[in-house]
Formats: sequence, structure tokens, C-alpha cells
Amino acid sequence: MENNSVRENLEIKPEILNYLDTTRKWTMFLAILGYISLGTFIIGGFITGIFISVFNTSQTRLTQWAIIVLFLATALVTFFALRYIFRFSKFMRHAIKEHDQQALVKAFRNLKSYYVYIGIVVIVILVIYVVTFIVAGASVALLNI
Repeated sequence: MENNSVRENLEIKPEILNYLDTTRKWTMFLAILGYISLGTFIIGGFITGIFISVFNTSQTRLTQWAIIVLFLATALVTFFALRYIFRFSKFMRHAIKEHDQQALVKAFRNLKSYYVYIGIVVIVILVIYVVTFIVAGASVALLNI
């Protein structure tokens, strides 16, 4: 019970607001730069797909589509991470400017979602690496037989 009353009395001092405002500015910068890079990445993916289809020698169309799908999947994963960090910055700006508690809660909810999302993406990538190494090891073992 005492723990709840301590949490309700937590104060955000001007120094902390200054740190949050600085963090907000950097996250906004990184989110906007990320969106620009994401757009460039998507355009590059389509150009790569077109380039592969024009100069396709003996490979099947499956390779071309696999590359395009890989580019788009990477862009989609990146988009959601950027969305969370952009929304954190947007809500934090409003919370600091208007001293709005609800906006502050939304900002930190998006920051939490960002880190949970990045954590899940890292776990998925690590699992893909482990599976790839197991498959590659099994393939090498079968080739040596």
C-alpha cells in the first residue's frame, strides 16, 4: 500500500523535464531521418528488383521477388520502430508544452512499446541466426558423407 502512495507522489522536476525535452528533440530528429532513409530504402528495393529483372540471365523470377519481399519486410519492420519513437517524441512535446499528464503517459507508453518491439525483433533475428547456423552445419555434415 505504501508503494502505491510513493508512486503517486513521484514528481517531475524542471531538470528532468529539460532532459526529456532534449531526448524528445533527438528522437524526433532520428525518427524523421529514419523515415527519409526508409523511403530511400524502399525506392532502392524497387530499383534493385527492376535491375535484376532487366539483367536476369538464367535465374528464375523467384529470386527477383524474394529480394523485393525481403526489402519490403525490412521496411515494414523498420516503419513500426520509427512510428513508436516518432509518437513518443510527439506526445512528449505536447506533455512538456502543456503539462499534460495523459500525453506524458502516452509518450512513455510509446517509448515502452518501442523497446519491447526492438527486443522482439532482436530475438527473432537471433533465432533466425541460430536456425541458419544449424541448417548450414547440417548441410556441411551431409556433404561430407
